[in-house]
This record gives sequence, structure tokens and C-alpha cells, in this order.
Amino acid sequence: MDAGRHYIIIDLKSFYASCECVMRGLDPMTTALVVADPERGRGTICLAVSPSLKAKGVRNRCRVYEIPARFSYIMAEPRMQLYINYAAEIYGIYLRYFSPDDIFVYSVDEAFIDVTGYLRLYRKTPREIAVFLLHQIEEELGLPATCGIGTNLYLAKIALDITAKHAPDRIGELTEKTFCKTMWRHRPITDFWRIKRGVQRRLHRLGIGDMYGVAHTPLPILQKAFGIDAVILQDHAWGREPTTIAEIKAYKPVSRSISVGQVLLRDYDYDGALLVVREMADQLAQELLWRHEITDTLNFYIGYSRHDGIAPAPAGGTVRLSEWTHSRTLVTDALVQAYRATVMHGLPIRHIFLHAERVRPDQVQEISLFGASFSRERETRRQQAILDLQDRFGRESIFYARDLLDGATTLQRYHQIGGHKRGKDSDTQIQPRKDISAVRRAGGATGGTPGKGD
Repeated sequence: MDAGRHYIIIDLKSFYASCECVMRGLDPMTTALVVADPERGRGTICLAVSPSLKAKGVRNRCRVYEIPARFSYIMAEPRMQLYINYAAEIYGIYLRYFSPDDIFVYSVDEAFIDVTGYLRLYRKTPREIAVFLLHQIEEELGLPATCGIGTNLYLAKIALDITAKHAPDRIGELTEKTFCKTMWRHRPITDFWRIKRGVQRRLHRLGIGDMYGVAHTPLPILQKAFGIDAVILQDHAWGREPTTIAEIKAYKPVSRSISVGQVLLRDYDYDGALLVVREMADQLAQELLWRHEITDTLNFYIGYSRHDGIAPAPAGGTVRLSEWTHSRTLVTDALVQAYRATVMHGLPIRHIFLHAERVRPDQVQEISLFGASFSRERETRRQQAILDLQDRFGRESIFYARDLLDGATTLQRYHQIGGHKRGKDSDTQIQPRKDISAVRRAGGATGGTPGKGD
């Protein structure tokens, strides 16, 4: 490895699917399993597909009906709290050997670690540390993982995404020199982090199809197409990335935002969607209060359902509030008024997203005993009382009567995380790891919902 810093990034293979396999005493690498909610029908998206199904050509995040009927598989209902619990256990393993200052959790199943200061301490190379950690995770939790190693964060990520998947030990390793030697001609270019289809199309118009072309194109030409991002794009084409974990953790955003949204499980009419908007506006206001924050700007997006592959242009816009607030009344009234002014009658609605922009910390202000400010203070106390009761007795201990109406979604979402089923408390506790080798000798076990392709 080159002199300087050394980073690793560890990714859990097909994380949700692997957790479900381990909970059933199955080998994640050989079991055909998908994580999907059978109640949402065959059109629902698979949240995870096990490695064995991927090896057969089943793509990740596919819809259930896209899995060939000739394949037999287990369909596991999502248990989001279980996956969070596993992620916490894995983070606990990292904390045994590294300071939290040197760990950056990139997603629920990925984490960067700056191992630079630990090479002399443990008398190991970055690869030996990676091997050790992958072994610890699999030995203690039964979860397979892959690892990328690099002399900067970008190289570690590319080593993970592109080279580790083809390595027998599931570990990839890159320096700036080896990146230029082995990755410049790699295609498709969309395999590289931050290069999506839109970037690929713009590069194609410039006659660029790989990282070699990006690296050797004059920067002014790239800047015309990509603006300020051209510098980052060309730096990455040379394998350069100066940002460190310490700098990421020290970053303070100029402004914050809070969002709530959902894809409805069926088409809603105008009045039904308005009910959901009211519920979500209330949730947004409560979230602001819980965070002790206020806003003066709201955005909303209402997406219509597709028919014959075509959907009308969505409704949406920006709403400026009369004051900085987390008031349930002000937030809800403003969004309801905007909904009525922009959403068309007679079109089925499937997507609703609400967004609070320009969020800032709440500051204590003088409260008048008369007028709107006193009324707002009383409302804040009511909102806080609701939060206190829910915190003590559970979220379903108090709710509005409208949440019992047909089409309301609040009570349902109380049992979800990220729009997917949370799982029952009794089913989200990590079980002692079963001996995978014994399972292999016994020929496997069964569990979950059989796939329709059986």
C-alpha cells in the first residue's frame, strides 16, 4: 500500500436477506430467499435478494413477479427492527477495536473505518485487519461480508463495489496507482460510485465511456457539462479524494430539513388523500417539536397513479409560513390549503411527500398573555403532552379519532420503519447463532413464506 492513510469499508452481503437466513439457521450464501411483503402482492419490490438467487440472475430490488417461476425460494416478511438490531451488533464489534471517531456509518449495512492509527497498534496490515473483522462478523453473527481497502475513502468504496465481489476472499484493494492501472478501462462506467445513468448520458455526449476518458478530458470541457462537480469527477477518475472521516464528522450543514412521505398501498381519491395529508402534516409538526426545531418553509409533492405506463404531471409546490413555527395548526392548515389549490379532482393518487425546509433550532421567545403567541404556547403544550404520553406508553396510546377512519394510515405507519414492517418485538430479537456448518451437513432447514415459484 502507498504511504499515507488507510481506509476500509465493510458491507454486509444482501444484509436483510442474510439476517433472515441466519434467524432460520440457514446458510445465507446458498439459501434462495427474498425479503418482500406478501401482503402487498406480486408487484411489491424485493428489499433484498440472497446471493444464491443473485447468482442465478435475479437482480436486487426487483419486483416479486420478475423472479422466474422456475426458481423455488423463501419469501420472508420484512422485519426492519431486526435488521437495525443486527446493525447495532455489528457496530458493537467495530467499537471493540476502533474509536468511534474513526468509524463513519455510511448506511445500515456499510461502514468506513480509518485504520491508519491501528496498524502499528495491532501489528497488522489493512488486509489482515479486514480479514479479522470479516471473520469476527461471520463467526459471531453468521453474516457474510465484503470489504474494500483504499488509501482514501473513494478508493476503498470502489474496491468494495467493483473488485471485492470478484475476489475469493471477498476483499478488494486499491491505491491511486492500481486504480489507474486496473479501473481506467472498466465498463460500464455506472459501476463507479456517484455515476448514475444521467451522468453516463452526459459523458456519452462528450464521447467518454470510461474513467480513462474522464481523466484525460480537459477540465473546462467537463465543467461546461457538470459545473463544479467536474472537479470531483476528474479527481475521482485519477483515484483522488482528499476528504477524511474527521472532516465528514466535523461538517455542519448550513440548513437542515425534515421529510415525511409514503407510497400508498392503493389508489386514493381526492378526499382520501387529503385525509392522509392531514395525518402526515401532523406528524411533520410533531417531529419538529420533538427535535426542538422550527421552520418557515414547506414543500409538498402529490404523485398521481400510473395507468398504461403514463402518469399525469405531479402536483406540488412551496408554501411560506407566516412565522417560524412547529405549530400543528399552522403547518396543517398551510399544507391543506396548498393541496386544495393544486391537486386535481378525479385523478387517483399514489405518492405523498411533505418536506420542511430551512429548519433551525427553536429559541425561547417572550410569550404574551394575549393574542396568537399565547394560543401557540397552549398548542405547543398540548403537542408536548401527546409526545410525552407516546414516549411513556407507546405511540398507539393516544391518537386522533380521524386515524380510525377508512383510508387513514397513521396507526399502520406506527408499525413501520422506513415504510416497511417493523416486525413484532418477539421476532426482532437476535437469536444465538446456529452452527451453519451443522445446517449444511443436515441439508438445511425451512422457514418463512415459500415463494410462488415453488
